[in-house]
Amino acid sequence: MARCPPPPVIILPFILSMLRNIRKYIAVATFALSLSYAFSASALSVKDEVLGNPEKAGGVYYAYPGPADSLAVAPDGYEPFYISHYGRHGSRYLISDEDYTRVLSHFLKADSLGLLTDAGQDVLMRLWEVWKEADGRGGELTPLGARQHKGIARRMLQNYPAVFRDSAEITARSTQVMRCAHSMMAFCEGLKELDPSLVIPKESSKRWMSHLCWWTPQAAEWNSDRGPWKETYDTFEKENINPDRLVGSLFTATETLPLNPAELMWGLYWVAVDMQNMETPVSFFDVFTPEELYALWRVNNLSFYIHNASYPMSQGLIVANARNLLDNIILTADEYIAEGKHGATLRFGHDGNITPLAALMKFDGFCGEESDPAKVEEAWANFKVTPMASNMQAVFFRPVAGEGDILVKFMMNENDVMLPIESSIAPFYTWTAAREFLKSQADDATAIIVRSQQ
Repeated sequence: MARCPPPPVIILPFILSMLRNIRKYIAVATFALSLSYAFSASALSVKDEVLGNPEKAGGVYYAYPGPADSLAVAPDGYEPFYISHYGRHGSRYLISDEDYTRVLSHFLKADSLGLLTDAGQDVLMRLWEVWKEADGRGGELTPLGARQHKGIARRMLQNYPAVFRDSAEITARSTQVMRCAHSMMAFCEGLKELDPSLVIPKESSKRWMSHLCWWTPQAAEWNSDRGPWKETYDTFEKENINPDRLVGSLFTATETLPLNPAELMWGLYWVAVDMQNMETPVSFFDVFTPEELYALWRVNNLSFYIHNASYPMSQGLIVANARNLLDNIILTADEYIAEGKHGATLRFGHDGNITPLAALMKFDGFCGEESDPAKVEEAWANFKVTPMASNMQAVFFRPVAGEGDILVKFMMNENDVMLPIESSIAPFYTWTAAREFLKSQADDATAIIVRSQQ
């Protein structure tokens, strides 16, 4: 039977969305076509990826790409019954309004003095367009961020429907930051759009912050400007960031402007890479050369790695911040198994929480260790680990016949990941073996925390 075309009321929003974003797509495509870098037929290097897709230069501002691979099928005779989840909030605006107005003010001042080039005038006009949407929304979830979480939720239910059947016990908790609470609400809405019968208590309160968003004072001290990482980072930044060409292309003179060229370059970079998370169809990638954008990402990647991941100099102190979260994941899984329950535990927080969690759990590809700043990207890349709406899911399976081991598999960003333990059915593991490994990781983190307090 021929399929009837969808009614216009469904088609129209799609068409309007495509038209609204076409300028953005053209700008990205133009940037990519401008590259003189010759890609080999072999697997792409991280540099290839960034140069080939400038949106990846956003690092943790990279808009959630969705799952890339098909999921492994559980062994015969097993059915999913529980999902343990932790998700970063979805796409957001820059962290504060000042991140926009600080850049805009430089262009307004230069314009009042007649010091903008034609390219500078064009950038000023685009900044005004961005500000129309961003005004008063610094740090908040964008509409795309809500759509991302709805999509993740729908795929979760569609891939593992047995988890949500028959009065499933589901809880949803977020940190007290509004973008996380809004992400939680969008996620739950996505589930209930597919199954309105679901009952999902939601909470955003101080009560759960001790595992949803927990850092030790010693880790906070490490991350301060007094930390031992500072000299290494400053040297690497100085070696890689040169704002002269960019500033010269936008301003005819800067002597009369209270302008720090490097700060302006960074400010424009943040605006540029966050546009993929907004609705306004504007791009700033043409303001940078491909090599400038890659250099900015390299420095950004090093900074995020130092402050949130498995940088060797930190001796595990940063990764240990995920100890309480990992303990909670183990505890709640044990509870569902012991009580014969089914359902899901949904948790929502930040990049600074899910990044050390993935490293502490030793997910392959998410826990790389590299001391040389120039080689960090070979071991760890932030856009692969923690894009907007990044998420960890542990899916538990039990034998339908009622006898046999509980199995578990883990996913990062909806793609299967491996633990560094033996399993003849990987990426599936017995919960006994996975639990023993994860508990040892949590215990090691505890030991690191105790040593740091002495």
